[in-house]
Amino acid sequence: MLSLKLPQLLQVHQVPRVFWEDGIMSGYRRPTSSALDCVLSSFQMTNETVNIWTHFVPTWYFLWRLLALAGGPGFRAEPYHWPLLVFLLPACLYPFASCCAHTFSSMSPRARHICYFLDYGALSLYSLGCAFPYAAYSMPASWLHGRLHQFFVPAAA
Repeated sequence: MLSLKLPQLLQVHQVPRVFWEDGIMSGYRRPTSSALDCVLSSFQMTNETVNIWTHFVPTWYFLWRLLALAGGPGFRAEPYHWPLLVFLLPACLYPFASCCAHTFSSMSPRARHICYFLDYGALSLYSLGCAFPYAAYSMPASWLHGRLHQFFVPAAA
């Protein structure tokens, strides 16, 4: 029978300084955790558990919304819906990247830096993705085709 043991948690003074988080004194995972240990640790109270789950659940919600809308009649054929699609793609990507970063950042210092680099990159794409529906749906009609509307998305990039 397969038996999985949850990884041991450490105190702040037991991990290298690169893994320290301000105000967090316990609940650290081993800085040389395997991928399996990282996944298993998401089911115990570590210093990252809340971060993992508060990004994992929205990932699936936004993916469900994207698939529900994209599967609807005429969603892709109607240009009015394209800004919403451009928003929903990074809205699915950024919480997934953040969930992965918080889950696998304890594998090594290098893995930590790579994970958070990808996390911040996805967050930047999400910020850009927010500009498209704002420009398409939220700007007052009097601003449409004006200078602000013309330069809004390029300025957001």
